[in-house]
Amino acid sequence: MKRPDEFTADLFDLPCEASALPGALDFDLAVRHLLKIAIQDSAHNATTIAARMSDLLGLDVSAHQLHSWTAPSRDAWRFPLCYLPALEVACETVAITTWLAGVRGGRLRIGREALDSELGRQERLISEAQRKVRALKKLMGEGE
Repeated sequence: MKRPDEFTADLFDLPCEASALPGALDFDLAVRHLLKIAIQDSAHNATTIAARMSDLLGLDVSAHQLHSWTAPSRDAWRFPLCYLPALEVACETVAITTWLAGVRGGRLRIGREALDSELGRQERLISEAQRKVRALKKLMGEGE
């Protein structure tokens, strides 16, 4: 029996943004969990991640802060969104940005994938323009 392709299944799923119902966009626990996973999955420990973030931000970030931002019990500790690029660079991940793009109904594309996407968009524009040119020529009695 042929195994289903796990990688192509969601290729054609249409992303949709999160519901705007009251409370539906409270992602506090999800963000804490994503931060925790990014730190755990990193090749670096929390102290190294904090040091790398400090260098990138020009601010002091400690391992204690990282752990406080991930702890569900630390309600008063919220991860500053402006630190996200530094955290992702320090952890060598784009997992949180990818998740956020999905919440908003999009998909994150980086590097060659972004260029491939833009190339496809430009080719669709060319095809549409060619279709319009043919329709105009037909209306003018040309190219029949």
